[in-house]
Amino acid sequence: MQTTADPPDVTTDPGSSSAPMSVLLVDDDRELCRMLAEYLNPEGFRLTTVHDGDEALYALGRHHFDLMVLDVMLPKLGGLDVLRQLRPKDATPVLMLTARGEDIDRVVGLELGADDYLPKPFNPRELVARMRAILRRSLALEPQAGRRDRIDAGPLSLLFSSRTASARGQSIPLTGAEFRVLEVLMQQLGIVVSREQLTRQVLGRRLTPYDRSIDTHISNIRRKLGAVADEVSIVNVRRTGYVLTVADAPVPR
Repeated sequence: MQTTADPPDVTTDPGSSSAPMSVLLVDDDRELCRMLAEYLNPEGFRLTTVHDGDEALYALGRHHFDLMVLDVMLPKLGGLDVLRQLRPKDATPVLMLTARGEDIDRVVGLELGADDYLPKPFNPRELVARMRAILRRSLALEPQAGRRDRIDAGPLSLLFSSRTASARGQSIPLTGAEFRVLEVLMQQLGIVVSREQLTRQVLGRRLTPYDRSIDTHISNIRRKLGAVADEVSIVNVRRTGYVLTVADAPVPR
């Protein structure tokens, strides 16, 4: 495991903190890791690099990271297996690196709890933009003075202090992206929210053709809600977007 030194005199925070943001980069391409370390340090990230899935889980078990950048194709233990083992016990935000054109890896990664993905090869500036968007979202979920700690929709409550949804006393663990999707929909209960708006507010980027990230996050949320609050639904309004409804409330057409 290799940790780069903290960069001097840089602005590190996607929000307001002055401390460097700690990132675990998991990729077996050592040349790429060196190149990204040179690029990311001046951008304000404290980078730790490992080169296989076993090393990633070892590092995560011993250190706190603000974000993990995780390649799908890894020796020993693949990226999707890392995510599968990680998510039941760890909510560290994850940006998946996938091979261009491998849509199934992207879908499975999101289903397993990745926050976003970036296909290889990529522009380092795009990587930084995706990383900062995820970190801003993570920071936005922290409890804030003057903001209500919860919002409600029928039996469903969204709790900012624990970053969970709950219904009838049962906690519903969510990834950062899922939490933010649900927050946006609950704040506009009964109102259709477009996929474009959700992509911008949740993922911090514009919607592009064939991008199904929001749809996969919605699918994950539906599955989790269905076990404890089946009268709360996320309805797909054709060619428009999504709307959160509670049983017996009208669905917009």
